[in-house]
Amino acid sequence: MDTTATDPTQSVRDAAEAVRAFNHQTFPRPDQTPALPYPAHAYDAISALKTLTQRMPQAIEQVGTALDTLANLGHLGASDGEDPNRHVANVQGFLLTAMEQARGLAQCLDLAHSAVSPLTYSGPDDEPEDEPCGEGMCQCSCVGVLHACGCDCPRCPYCQQRPENCDCDD
Repeated sequence: MDTTATDPTQSVRDAAEAVRAFNHQTFPRPDQTPALPYPAHAYDAISALKTLTQRMPQAIEQVGTALDTLANLGHLGASDGEDPNRHVANVQGFLLTAMEQARGLAQCLDLAHSAVSPLTYSGPDDEPEDEPCGEGMCQCSCVGVLHACGCDCPRCPYCQQRPENCDCDD
């Protein structure tokens, strides 16, 4: 059952749970490669966090609007016996501060997003070679009839050249 249709706060709880899951997935562990192994992953993560924070001021404001509406309708009480409007005014002040800080956070994440964009990965290449043996500057160093690079060409065991290009004295 989709509870977001009847309980809009479920969407906010889901967002909080998604951030918690991200925190667990990216927690640094010294015995493992980083969960964000390439700058592009950091770029995408910062972008998503930026978008999340850019949407927070509206969500925060709408909570305040709901409280104002309830107060104006006279539908609020206070468990401490005080005037509920005083509590609403206090809440509104804190929500206003939260909205301002969320905007500031979004601006910082926007700057971080721009700052990470020129970064490229220069670590070891764990991807298999796309170039088959003999193309470009590739020299086959495979042994046996079937080479790991996918070719089945005969190569000199000393210079790794094809027989027609080999100058080695056997």
